[in-house]
Amino acid sequence: MQRLSPGATIGILGNGQLGRMLCLAAARLGYRTHVYGPETDSPAEQVASQSTVAAYDDEKALAAFADAADVVTFEFENVPAAAAAFLAAHTQVRPTWKALEVCQDRVKEKQFFASIGAATPNWKPLNSLQDLESAVRSLEPPAVLKTARLGYDGKGQAKLHSAGDTKAAWDAITGGKPIQPNGAFAVLEAFVDFRCEISVIAARGQDGKVVCFEPSENDHANHMLATSTVPARVPAETVAEAIRIATKAAEALDLVGLLAVEMFVTPSGAILCNEMAPRPHNSGHWTQDACGTDQFEQMVRAVAGLPLVDPMRHADAVMHNLVGPDVNDLDRYLSDPHAHIHLYGKREARPGRKMGHVNVLRPKI
Repeated sequence: MQRLSPGATIGILGNGQLGRMLCLAAARLGYRTHVYGPETDSPAEQVASQSTVAAYDDEKALAAFADAADVVTFEFENVPAAAAAFLAAHTQVRPTWKALEVCQDRVKEKQFFASIGAATPNWKPLNSLQDLESAVRSLEPPAVLKTARLGYDGKGQAKLHSAGDTKAAWDAITGGKPIQPNGAFAVLEAFVDFRCEISVIAARGQDGKVVCFEPSENDHANHMLATSTVPARVPAETVAEAIRIATKAAEALDLVGLLAVEMFVTPSGAILCNEMAPRPHNSGHWTQDACGTDQFEQMVRAVAGLPLVDPMRHADAVMHNLVGPDVNDLDRYLSDPHAHIHLYGKREARPGRKMGHVNVLRPKI
């Protein structure tokens, strides 16, 4: 393995809250961090050893960033392809562009799941309103229309309750404007009658070893994660199968770093893969306080060439997202010795903006 020496610099493309927590984990292991992104006074910039505030298409700034880092990783997967390719030509990048390319496109993502034998909800690729109207005839509503790229937390999505919703849904994701697709522009997914949603965070090291955190059970509000609960209320065989799928996905991508895989569990116990992301994930924040090693440290270990370790969960946990004005109501957590508060350093609590999270621990059952 190519192990980084203490004092080496890990470059992080992206300077949001995931980058912030990666920086803090890297510091515990003696590494410096250099974050890159277009925002000023960003969550990661506040704690990083060094920062570059520049556009993702600024090749001069990207070159200097690559030269200043011993390895580069990502805190989000929607990195412009040109920026990722440019960095890969200048320095070691983990995970590779292959993993990013698959995870940032819903069509490629679903095709990838099929290639490893993992089931998904029924879906159709689309490039026009006419494609959508045809898809609705074979994949009957209710369904959800999603852009193939750049969608998250409910952005770039529209629900169809009946065939009469097709034009309104198409206009909602296109803004009513003509599109110039590069590949499929959108996908239509059938609604899933699911018992619960779970996710697994898998870490894979340079030596190919995969270590998974156990599944969390996730609940959403307004298309955004609200809580993650561990242990998930699913049987042991479902836990084992979810971990098997996440492990197989990380191996098939030849990933070095983290992979979060979101899955639906149906009433019959079947698992349907929804999405994945090659980075730390909101549903893995519970690991910061309920485990001996959290998702951020595992990612740093992977990209730095250090051994991965058993997470050793020592408590049950519920992670609560603090979204928008939720951050102004911290008193109920501040007086609770079981509550561990993580704030992201954002000044303005806008509606829908992730401001922090709280992990509430209980004795392990």
